[in-house]
Amino acid sequence: MESAGARCSSGGSCDPDVVCEKRLFKAKLPEPLVQLACSHHHCAFPVNGNELCIWNTATAQSLFLSGHHYSISALSFGSNINPPLVCSASHERVIVWNLDECTQKVQEGFTPHGIVIRTLLGMVLHVRFSPDDQQVAVCAGNRIYMLSAKVWDYSTGQLIYQSGIITAFPLLSLLIDEENKQLVTGCAEGQLWIFSLISDHNYRCVTHINLKKEQEKFCNKVWKSGKEIGEGQNDSKVCKTDNMRPEGSVETSLPVLLIEHCDFSVCFRNEEKMYSALNTSYFWIGTSTGLLIINLANFELEAFLSYKDYSDLSIRFARSCALTKKTVNGKVLCLITSMFEDMIAVLEVNLATLVRTQNNVFLPCGNESSLSVIARCSLLTNSPLLKGLKKNRKEPSSKTFGVKSTVKDKPLVFHNKIKSSGYTAAPRKTMFSPNTNLNKKEVSKWKTSCKCKSKEYPLDGDPPIKYEKQISVTCKPTPIFCIQYSGDGEMLACGLADKTVLIFNSNLTDTYNVFSGHDGAVNSVGWSHNKKWLVSASEDRTLRVWSVCNKEPALIMGKENFDKTVRFAQFYFLDTFILLCCGAEFHLLNFHLDTTKDDLKRYKQKSVFKLVQKFPMASTVEITSLSAVNDFYSYIVLTAGSNRALEVFDLNAGCSTAVIPEVHTRSVHQIYQNKGSSFSTQQPEAYNLFMTTAAGDGIKLWDLRTLRCERRFEGHSSRCYPCGIAVSPCGRFIASGSDDKYAYIYEMRSSTFLHKLGRHTESVINVTFSPSSPQWLHLEREDGQDDLLGSCKTSVCLKLFCFKLKAKQGFCIISCNNESSV
Repeated sequence: MESAGARCSSGGSCDPDVVCEKRLFKAKLPEPLVQLACSHHHCAFPVNGNELCIWNTATAQSLFLSGHHYSISALSFGSNINPPLVCSASHERVIVWNLDECTQKVQEGFTPHGIVIRTLLGMVLHVRFSPDDQQVAVCAGNRIYMLSAKVWDYSTGQLIYQSGIITAFPLLSLLIDEENKQLVTGCAEGQLWIFSLISDHNYRCVTHINLKKEQEKFCNKVWKSGKEIGEGQNDSKVCKTDNMRPEGSVETSLPVLLIEHCDFSVCFRNEEKMYSALNTSYFWIGTSTGLLIINLANFELEAFLSYKDYSDLSIRFARSCALTKKTVNGKVLCLITSMFEDMIAVLEVNLATLVRTQNNVFLPCGNESSLSVIARCSLLTNSPLLKGLKKNRKEPSSKTFGVKSTVKDKPLVFHNKIKSSGYTAAPRKTMFSPNTNLNKKEVSKWKTSCKCKSKEYPLDGDPPIKYEKQISVTCKPTPIFCIQYSGDGEMLACGLADKTVLIFNSNLTDTYNVFSGHDGAVNSVGWSHNKKWLVSASEDRTLRVWSVCNKEPALIMGKENFDKTVRFAQFYFLDTFILLCCGAEFHLLNFHLDTTKDDLKRYKQKSVFKLVQKFPMASTVEITSLSAVNDFYSYIVLTAGSNRALEVFDLNAGCSTAVIPEVHTRSVHQIYQNKGSSFSTQQPEAYNLFMTTAAGDGIKLWDLRTLRCERRFEGHSSRCYPCGIAVSPCGRFIASGSDDKYAYIYEMRSSTFLHKLGRHTESVINVTFSPSSPQWLHLEREDGQDDLLGSCKTSVCLKLFCFKLKAKQGFCIISCNNESSV
């Protein structure tokens, strides 16, 4: 065996701070795929077929151990440092070596010997120690089916689960994540599968990852980000690599040779702004062309190292790979063997430097570092919000309508209003009151119900799973396009395709109010903070503001004000403004509502509105979703466009402050912020979380402070319809619709669903939670945890689900496709 000294990258395309070749050994490996081993200070690999070499990284000394008669095929270090153990396996025997004893024997001039724990097992593919180093798991022949996705109960020695055939390629690696109770396995084609080991989940597949696609997506993202900030500021090698394959080149697969824990959080313990989710699990993926780091929360690539990009590395394509579990001074050891030559290399990888050089283009800079949903500074002098507030204070007149006053006795002919009789009383302001289906007692009850509530929203409750009630909304199937609870949880608004807006009380009784007047389907409804007003947008290019106590609209914004359909509208800044999106821009409107009518000019609208400013979204044809907080002062507005990008606007500064490209593989159809409610209390940082969803691409959880995807939720189906999402007021659960006729509930800390709720006949398109503690509403096919409301594509059905929580009972409502019941 011939060995070369340590060589470090010092020139060319190689960065010496990222990877360093510590040692190169010339040795022939007998088997096509050999399991190598690395620990804190040792590397183990076979030489000359049946001889074991232990290389000490601290002393650079080699220890040679003999005991096998056939070629060594698998190696593994023990879990504990003291005593250091290593297991070697071949066709005829499995041996455990104590390295301290072996080193002492060699120093004394004796031949070291190990303990033979098993013989004649046949071809051994994999060995691994138990956490306490008391047992060794050996995969030989068909004795243990670890590589075919089988799970064994060690306490009983029985098979408890066996999957079907998940791929036509052999499974090469497997790892169990004990912290998150997940099983990760990879195959020779570069595919990863993650299974849940939680007993209630029935070992279902959480997600499937294509490493080749993830690598290409990561390269494109780094390259585009580096292009925007300038090549001079981007130190990442990935940005300088041409992602397009040259003509005539052969595309190589990425066989998963190794899956190992990555000590990611230790390297970035003091950088919470860069990586806020310190409890997230990260894993090394060893392939034939390099090393990858996978985030198991969002299933995305954090960084990757390609051997061919470093000219001073002797091995460009690896046949076998091994990594240390924990870092030492921020560095890990990597042991690789060459695919085409008789070489074994020991690499030292600087984990922190590798990640920083490839992620610096994603980090917040400039104004982005101060982004926060909660307003933390006063309004600027040139802020559009300040201009709107000043105008709003001047618009209301000094007169108070509807209040009785005493009229002085003046000559009749000189009075500005002619009175035939009773002119000492206040004049009547309305000739008649329109007929409504809403009783005054019920209106009074809705107004005062919020005052009677003093209980907080349950923070430790379970999701509702018991079906309770169903009512009919219309006599014929009609799509429900949007749903929203009032802030006190007492009323529910639904926008329908039949041009009407329905108002229900929270327990879905037969009494409801109907607002009609739109000439097209209602695609958006939004409650005011004081629960007195409701804004609706329609396909007829109009926007209307309704009073809960009056069937006539208080404010109408006609077609002449908008060039395209108004897709979304809501109140903003504690009911000071109205936000709406139209085409590729959203509008900030100032308004004043006045529902009083003059006796002679009762049809003249006294309510007024004025455009404060238009905010265009860059490089998009149409805004597909918009979100902002109205329950407290916030300057942030989030928009998503047809270009698959998400843009963050700071209305205090009056400009766009951040853009996240390619948020999903398709256009985002809904943004949902963690807004909480007046009945719950969350940490201030929790309000910086928001969710996005797109058809066929699951749900992503984002942090506004880092502009990073923190977690991804998969399990529901949304290939046919844009299914809606909602977050519970406690911030613990996420509800989602699905086109497989189920509603799904996710827990914020887990990527797989917690509950799957049925009893639906059509796709569940919309869901929502009630903000109050005693009730949770679901509209359309999904049951949420607290109160969830879900709506269907062509349904007018609302379903009520209930839950029990510490002697309290709550409800959940859902609506379904092609049904006319609730």
